[in-house]
Amino acid sequence: MKTLLVLCVVCTLVVFSVSMTAEQKLKNCNEVRAAYSSKGFNVNDVPNKGVNGASLKVCPQGFSCCTVEMEEKLSQQSHTEIKAPVSRLSTNLQSTFRQRHDHFDKFFRELLKNAEVSLHSMFVRTYGMMYVQNAELFKKFFEALTRYYVSGGAAVNLDSMLSDFWADLLERMFRLVNVQYEFTDAYMECVSRHTEQLQPFGDVPRKLRIQLTRAFVAARTFVRGLTLMPEVVNKVSMVSASPSCVRASMKMLYCPYCSGQVALKPCQNYCLNVLRGCLANQADLDTEWNNFLDAMLSLAERLEGPFNFESVMDPIDVKISEAIMNMQENSMQVSQKVFQGCGQPKPSKAFRSKRSIKDTGFNGRFRPYSPDARPTTAAGTSLDRLTTDVKKKLKHAKKFWSTLPETVCAGERIAPGDECWNGTAKSRYESVVIGNGLANQVSNPDVDVDITKPDIVIRSQIAVLKEMTSWLKAAHSGNDISFETGEDDEDGSGGEESGSGCDSPSCDTDMYFSTTRSPVKPRIDSVGSPSAGGVASQGSVALALCGLALALLAPHLR
Repeated sequence: MKTLLVLCVVCTLVVFSVSMTAEQKLKNCNEVRAAYSSKGFNVNDVPNKGVNGASLKVCPQGFSCCTVEMEEKLSQQSHTEIKAPVSRLSTNLQSTFRQRHDHFDKFFRELLKNAEVSLHSMFVRTYGMMYVQNAELFKKFFEALTRYYVSGGAAVNLDSMLSDFWADLLERMFRLVNVQYEFTDAYMECVSRHTEQLQPFGDVPRKLRIQLTRAFVAARTFVRGLTLMPEVVNKVSMVSASPSCVRASMKMLYCPYCSGQVALKPCQNYCLNVLRGCLANQADLDTEWNNFLDAMLSLAERLEGPFNFESVMDPIDVKISEAIMNMQENSMQVSQKVFQGCGQPKPSKAFRSKRSIKDTGFNGRFRPYSPDARPTTAAGTSLDRLTTDVKKKLKHAKKFWSTLPETVCAGERIAPGDECWNGTAKSRYESVVIGNGLANQVSNPDVDVDITKPDIVIRSQIAVLKEMTSWLKAAHSGNDISFETGEDDEDGSGGEESGSGCDSPSCDTDMYFSTTRSPVKPRIDSVGSPSAGGVASQGSVALALCGLALALLAPHLR
């Protein structure tokens, strides 16, 4: 009996002591005044001692160090503080993918430019004036490729452009290998019409069309995806908090001030419920966001494999040279087919030499291409390095929206255990943590959310992501779907599929050139990694160039 009496006395003293401590703090609001002024507010807003809080709209009504005016100002402050970590995370994400976009875009553009410079340098050395006099054909070819990279099928029909290129090249070469004849414009139109049937360049045009379509569609679509990510994040991060979210944030962050407990932080589960209520619409973005990221990762795999832009553009000069070599080797058969189909041309009056063309040596010096040398271009990198880096970032960005509450409600922003603010007092938070997304907020105990009114901005961004995902999947199969592009684009946009790189599942097979010739590449400067084929031997190239040069000079031989 005596022990029980002692326990009762102890309990009474403890309760009285806690009560006296809280009452003492409320009698003296000095800590609140200091904390309040540190936020940039006027210290005179805070009473010197506790006042009747019956007029408070958010915080518990009773003896309080808060006034209605303070409550309004702290509500604005809570809105800023609850948005700050979300904004910071969003800004970091935007910055990450803006940088990756710039790296990829610069890299692809520089590969195009380097390929043009490399072809020009090699062809000047090997073809001489014969190339210089026809250089505009190749200049226009690269200009068209650049426009296609920038604006896709809306600006350039790749199939038509390539067909015109080979037809024009055939016309020029046909005249060179048949200098003993005169050809009218009508005759040459007949030749051009039969380019595909004649196949004067062998299988090179077909393979190059497939490779270029796949690589360019994959590259430009991937870059567009990297452009879209910061745009979506920016628009979603600008969505304003609802009044109920601001109210709940105020209650969570600053109502402890009213009871004089300025250092008291919210319980973690309490914080999670408030943030999940405030970010309910953002969480609904997560499903389509993750689908988009999966499509980006899948296309990145293509960029590393059969749709490798670097492997296509780096040896394009050799591929075109191989096509020219095929035409030279088959010039007699091609000419005979043309004469049968378009008629026998008239002999050229200027052609007087009867001297036969003899075999001659070729002294051109070529520097063989070494696969072991991994040349770098934009930002001192390679496509493999860029894709490896961006894949890590894409994987890290998954579930960004649904995990925001957990990311924010961590560390110094919350108090562990039961020594935390539960919305009414310093005690355990008893409510169940609700799920993510708008539909789950119907049972949120801390934030009033109207689940019948989804945010319009976020719903529009969900639609944008869904559309971009469909473009990425099309690019994964080698298909080009024109889409509206950015400010730097040279032309408008369309919404139709403008080309097909392959038919699945053949996309999984590398369409690199194979040849029985020795894999030696006649070039001066190399850019990017080598293709798996399409490399002509020095001897064959020399023979082809000799024949062409002598054919060009034939009218002047005596």
